[in-house]
Amino acid sequence: MVPLYTCCPFPSSKALQISPSFLLLSSRNPKFLPFTISRILRATSISTSATKHEEPIRTSYAGVQLEETVDETKQGKLRLDSWISSRIQGISRARVQSSIKSGLVKVNGRVVDKVSHSLRAGDKVDCVISDLQPLKAEPEDIPLDIVFEDDHVLVVNKPSHMDMSDDEQDIFHGASAGAASVRPGIVHRLDKGTSGLLVVAKDEYSHAHLSEQFKQHTIQRVYISLTCGVPSASSGRVDIPIGRDSNNRIRMVAVPGLSHHGQARHAASRYKVIEVLAGGGSALVQWRLETGRTHQIRAHAKYMGIPLLGDQVYGGTKNMALSLLRPRTPPYYNDELSRLVSRLERPYLHALVLGFEHPHSGEKMRFSCPPPPDFGEILNHLRKIGIEKPISKE
Repeated sequence: MVPLYTCCPFPSSKALQISPSFLLLSSRNPKFLPFTISRILRATSISTSATKHEEPIRTSYAGVQLEETVDETKQGKLRLDSWISSRIQGISRARVQSSIKSGLVKVNGRVVDKVSHSLRAGDKVDCVISDLQPLKAEPEDIPLDIVFEDDHVLVVNKPSHMDMSDDEQDIFHGASAGAASVRPGIVHRLDKGTSGLLVVAKDEYSHAHLSEQFKQHTIQRVYISLTCGVPSASSGRVDIPIGRDSNNRIRMVAVPGLSHHGQARHAASRYKVIEVLAGGGSALVQWRLETGRTHQIRAHAKYMGIPLLGDQVYGGTKNMALSLLRPRTPPYYNDELSRLVSRLERPYLHALVLGFEHPHSGEKMRFSCPPPPDFGEILNHLRKIGIEKPISKE
């Protein structure tokens, strides 16, 4: 049995009042499985015996050499940094990239310092892994809601106001951006407005192992959101590539078809409507990611015509919320509705569940954390206007 770790009970149980069952997706079975939110609200954990690696794990890769010829069977373009990372087990791509930039990698006898250099079958690669540079940043006293921590990983409940941009990732690991430095720390991102669970690696091996799990899509990630409007189908799968919006560089766009000027990448999300709110003006929707593209849920939700409530970038504006909610709201509640909409300052998206294999012990770990009070407050107001169960077509 996979242990369930729960965190951050609400200051008041009335703040959220999520009594209906949430239906979460199994990482092994594409069907939705019953799961009650009460399990999340209970601070319980189940311990299991960890499976240890039989071989010792290398903790330092300094001076490791690789002399190898690219397999003749390899077809298509191969990035230099990606190929080297695949040949040295447990090393992070960031560490490989620092070695390349430091001039420690040769291809066919010539130094190559471009990490994205394309390899071809038959190329001979000589690589020496660089030393780690000492960390230069001073630690900051920033309050964090730590859900789990051991010597190798850290699971944090990120508040919605914290920006996980590259400049602020040093909050967690105090690393510098020097050419030959490596920053294990952050394994994946949550947007500034998104709250919820985030895993941080505390050593290079853990970072490489967790990054590979994300690459292979074996990480379990379940989100919940409040949307503008309700999906036409109560559940489904969105398999639409996502690329950068040419008209707005900070926004992504879901593009039907195989590619969009060669920049779109495969993206797939599963969703299920948990509650229809405010007579159809909004919905509580659960998402499970099969891939991990930038702004994936937000872009897919916009493509479906149900942008996330409060998501100004993707169309979930205050005006849209009012246009959908006001016609469905009793007249006596209009003033309260206006005050409610005026407080929509972020996309209402929360990373509810995070599951992964511990990089050192091999233990299957699963964490869950309820949404923050502001999410619960908006949800409860929408429920007062009206709540319905979606009509299942199964």
